[in-house]
Amino acid sequence: MASVTEYIKESYIELTQKVTWPTWRELQNSAVLVLVAAIIIALVIFGMDQIIGFVLNKFYTSLA
Repeated sequence: MASVTEYIKESYIELTQKVTWPTWRELQNSAVLVLVAAIIIALVIFGMDQIIGFVLNKFYTSLA
């Protein structure tokens, strides 16, 4: 049980004294960057899906 208590104490010390937490402004900038990257990736995947769907549609209609 002592090792569990020691682990909790060390974890608390590390989180409060050794970790460098981002400022509110840095956190906002990171969140905006992630949002923009997610939108760009979603648009790229959407475009690829539309192109592949178009090509497959043309291929299957040419077989008929």
